[in-house]
Amino acid sequence: MEFVKLNNGVGMPALGFGVFQISDMGQCERSVAAAVDIGYRLIDTAASYGNEEAVGRALASSGVDRSELFVTTKVWVQDVGYEKTRKAFGKSLENLRLDYLDLYLIHQPYGDIFGAWRAMEELYREGKVRAIGVSNFPDYRLMDLIVNSEIKPAVNQVETHPFNQQLRSAEFLKQNDIQIESWGPFAEGRNNLFANDTLVSIAAAHGKSVAQVVLRWLIQRGVVAIPKSVNPDRMEQNFNVFDFCLTDAEMEAVKSLDTSASLFFSHQDPEMVKLLCTRRLD
Repeated sequence: MEFVKLNNGVGMPALGFGVFQISDMGQCERSVAAAVDIGYRLIDTAASYGNEEAVGRALASSGVDRSELFVTTKVWVQDVGYEKTRKAFGKSLENLRLDYLDLYLIHQPYGDIFGAWRAMEELYREGKVRAIGVSNFPDYRLMDLIVNSEIKPAVNQVETHPFNQQLRSAEFLKQNDIQIESWGPFAEGRNNLFANDTLVSIAAAHGKSVAQVVLRWLIQRGVVAIPKSVNPDRMEQNFNVFDFCLTDAEMEAVKSLDTSASLFFSHQDPEMVKLLCTRRLD
């Protein structure tokens, strides 16, 4: 496994396992157990996914020492704010059966993010979380948080895949020593990603799958990736991306696929903001 070093010195696996949209608790528990057995140590969940308890059960029964795991979860919009975030953090810890988190993120850039961040800074100083960061923050919102806070975010988790490569944001994050992390590395198969001629050609040249090429491309860019699958064979395939490298020409070929646009939704769309801000977890 390769690691990246966060701005506070914490090592974070370059490849992890995500559990977004695994809503069946039994399936989620089995999937996380299989992922850990394969060798994944970074597990990414969120309060809004509704599966923290299943993740916690799988990790508790895995037999893997806690110090080897890197567990991430996120606070949802309804729990953003000083008191609410501290309470939500405690609930997530309980669900995950953990004494501390490795990474805690503000899931969306809305609501009282400064109150939430003050709570997260305290939790960090108390040793209850090893690193704190954000998700889905545009550059200008992230800079607002940076200049008005004591602790700089360690991570920004954003939609990053061959069709939305976040090139400008990646450079901004690098300049500010914040790690970029990809959600949706396969774009959920949109734009016919798995049959894309460029990606298929590169995969054939290495005797690899398109999924492996995409993950290798992200890792070589310095982007942490958290692919999701409920198929153990695909999980294992996704994990085996450290035995080959893409050439400079291949990296440029993938770069040419960028559309610089989301394939899902705009975080600047007022109706989407309203929807996210009013979506409750209970």
